[in-house]
Amino acid sequence: MGDDTPQTAGGSSGNDVANSDPTASLPDALLATRSAAPREQLSASNTALLDGLLDGDQRALARVLTKIEDRTAGARDLLAALYTHAGTTPVLGVTGSPGAGKSTLVDKLTDYYRERGETVGVLAVDPASPYTGGSVLGDRIRMGSTAGDEGVFVRSMSARGRLGGLSMATTDAVTAFEAFGMDRIIIETVGAGQNEVDIVETADTVAVVVQPGSGDDVQLLKAGILEIGDIFVVNKADMDEAAQTVADLEAMVHGSKATGSVAGHHTADIGPGAHGSDDSEPPSESNISDDSEAPRSWTPTVVETIATTGEGVEEFADAVAAHTTHLNGSAGATSRRHRRAAATLQRLLRSDLRAISERLLEANGGLDAVATAVAGRDVDPYTLVDRLVAPLDAAVTSDPTDDDTTGDGPEADTNGDNNSSS
Repeated sequence: MGDDTPQTAGGSSGNDVANSDPTASLPDALLATRSAAPREQLSASNTALLDGLLDGDQRALARVLTKIEDRTAGARDLLAALYTHAGTTPVLGVTGSPGAGKSTLVDKLTDYYRERGETVGVLAVDPASPYTGGSVLGDRIRMGSTAGDEGVFVRSMSARGRLGGLSMATTDAVTAFEAFGMDRIIIETVGAGQNEVDIVETADTVAVVVQPGSGDDVQLLKAGILEIGDIFVVNKADMDEAAQTVADLEAMVHGSKATGSVAGHHTADIGPGAHGSDDSEPPSESNISDDSEAPRSWTPTVVETIATTGEGVEEFADAVAAHTTHLNGSAGATSRRHRRAAATLQRLLRSDLRAISERLLEANGGLDAVATAVAGRDVDPYTLVDRLVAPLDAAVTSDPTDDDTTGDGPEADTNGDNNSSS
């Protein structure tokens, strides 16, 4: 191809640039700012909301969160403007089975942070109503001790049917809390059980709350929700079964290896050679490596609490702080931000592509008509979908910078042959 090698956005070509700067291969148009200031895209009312939120007005924050959750007109422009003001606030995810005492524990932890002068934003994700789509339980009822405290903002949000417990609105709400200037952000998830792993993509630290007497459940959940925990909290530790539950968790923690993947222990970029010579050594500031090429693994901590009395909450907060220190010392915080950005992009794309698919169907007679044709064996669903998405596929796979194509242009891919190796 010689001189026809496509240039990168930075004006260079080749793999060296891509390796040193992953964004160098992105098209200029993709990274172009929409305007000199994102706020210029906002309506007058949204501009007032943005200014109020940045000034610390909780009423403005509440209205912004409502817009985010309802996905009203202009919500995405407002989020784009908020994103430029968002910081790097530590995000704690608290998850676990229903009845484990998550809400009471979050309430006591919020009290702990407030006693130290920190502001706290709490997102309590509840099951979605099958009728209205809104949240059902209203976890703020169990977080009454912070009522009236202007340093705390509690918002109940609907899971919107997400099996992983979080909706797109939850991730966007974190952006709003960061722009507002919260010192701490806590997400309490819906408590759906083994499928509830979306929290890994949003939180920096994940705490899994377990109730005593769930020894068998620990094994059942081992392949699911328990593998995402950075901290395991045995709440209601005054119960007789607590000691056995702690022992089960300790055995699970020290008998497994961190994988570094989304589904593995929630740690930063840990590969097969990332463990130290003694995997049983507990992590601390002194043994955390500063070498971002090979960060030491994080061994999940097991903490006992009695949320109703506040016992063990300080130890829980200390464990959260230790994990934050570990992330900051092992390049893990950057990895988490990268993973959150990737998850946000994928969710936004899925949402937009779903809307585009609906428009495609409407433009081609509507779902009912298309389904009737398939049901009547006039066409098979696979060929029909290939034909529907062919224009999109051609637009994505064609390379306008390559002048050496010998095919017939975009039409060469209309049968989906570009996706077949046979």
